Amino acid sequence: MQLEQATVIAHAPIQGSYNLLQMRAPGVAARVQPGQFIHVKVPYLEECILRRPFSIFRADGESLSILYKDVGKGTRTLQYLEPGESLSILGPLGHGFPEVSAGHFPVLIAGGYGMAALYLVAQRSPVKGVAFFGGRSAQDILCVPEFEALGWKVLVTTEDGSLGQRGLVTDALDAWWAREGSAHSPELFVCGPGGMLKAAARRAEERNCPAWTSVDNNMGCGVGACLTCVLKVKDGESWTWARACREGPVFNSRDILWEELA
Repeated sequence: MQLEQATVIAHAPIQGSYNLLQMRAPGVAARVQPGQFIHVKVPYLEECILRRPFSIFRADGESLSILYKDVGKGTRTLQYLEPGESLSILGPLGHGFPEVSAGHFPVLIAGGYGMAALYLVAQRSPVKGVAFFGGRSAQDILCVPEFEALGWKVLVTTEDGSLGQRGLVTDALDAWWAREGSAHSPELFVCGPGGMLKAAARRAEERNCPAWTSVDNNMGCGVGACLTCVLKVKDGESWTWARACREGPVFNSRDILWEELA
């Protein structure tokens, strides 16, 4: 973990309400593992003392990138940043995704911009698998060409049918599993809304395959001190609290008490 003044290299909208921010941050970028995040102090927002967490999309050499959506005051203010300006970041933070287990076939499952946390998994995996991207509409499906350029097969679902198959991302997953899943030993890597995480975890348990889920709990400090982001995980025959920012955000899906997850 390192506190660093990053310099904006490029910043532009990419689609709908989504934006791509690339920054030079050699100290943080060199340490990034797939699934980790940074905590950003949003400039021009002095009245808000808390930083904002963002999944790390790319990390190449001395630079890293985040994908974000305009969802509130913080992200709306972040959009004003221009190349050459600086911002304070803390990272890389959290426990990320493990490497693909030997003998397993990687399956990525992303809801909305959850795919941002999965790009480095796809890039660094020695085995190219299949990625399922789901969203409400075509505007929520991001970076398909980038994943395909890495050699991954991408299957898209949208709830309104405006792109790919109509339905939920788990519908496409079920169809793939019935069609060709038995020919592989799948290992799931999942990031997205809580309901989708729970649905993917249930399917992994039913089929006795490993699954890793990135939990998007609200975070305050980002370093494990405030306990804002805690969730219940299994501890032998009982349970204990785990911090999404320190023990997570990535957890073995079988360790989470899904019925207790908000």
